[in-house]
Amino acid sequence: MKTTQEIRSIVHNNQRLDLFYSWPKENGKKWPVVLIFSPWSGRDHFAEHKAHWLSRMGYIAVAVDLYGEGKTGETREECSALMIPFVNDRAFLRDRIKAIIDHVKQDSAVDSSKVAAIGYCFGGLCVLDAVRNNLGLCAGVSIHGLYGKPDYNLPTVYSAKVLTLHGQKDPMISRDDVSALQDELQNAGADWQMMTYGLGYHAFTNPEADDPDFGTVFNADLDDRTTKYVTAFLTEVL
Repeated sequence: MKTTQEIRSIVHNNQRLDLFYSWPKENGKKWPVVLIFSPWSGRDHFAEHKAHWLSRMGYIAVAVDLYGEGKTGETREECSALMIPFVNDRAFLRDRIKAIIDHVKQDSAVDSSKVAAIGYCFGGLCVLDAVRNNLGLCAGVSIHGLYGKPDYNLPTVYSAKVLTLHGQKDPMISRDDVSALQDELQNAGADWQMMTYGLGYHAFTNPEADDPDFGTVFNADLDDRTTKYVTAFLTEVL
């Protein structure tokens, strides 16, 4: 399927957010949408590559610029400096995610009843917060994501379907974290599923992850399985 792409900007809290769109060239219909929330590095080539993959499947794909003005980090220190303000202010993170989802759903080419999101690492936390707050997703996918709940009150029922893909060897997620997320989703009445990869470390889908001491290791087999699981899930929900 032929696709096209462009940057579309919105403003939230006086900051410009540069959203990377990739979509099928065919006109005359409303398309399902998949938002891509990046790892802590920001909206870089990893997220844009995922957007191209999803648009070729027949979705409008939007790689989210959460940090604003296309800012990205390369070193651990740079990435951490970009991410920490959002982790420390989860209400602000929620409001920014809501602004992005609301903007995307207003597009005349979008089927607003079919908006899903995929998040990687920190982006997985963003997707889970969108699910937790019922921000308009029909489904959310967290891939080697972070699980901690925000410190504000949440709805008692989560409406979106959830797929979580987790690496058992991920040093950033404890077994208690896994159990707490499962209990949270169950108690919220969510239609959820979790796949746990016994050989998976953090960032197992990122070809550039090669730091065993930090716990980030790419695994081509798990990346391939993830593609299959996510493809099947999106086919179901969209």
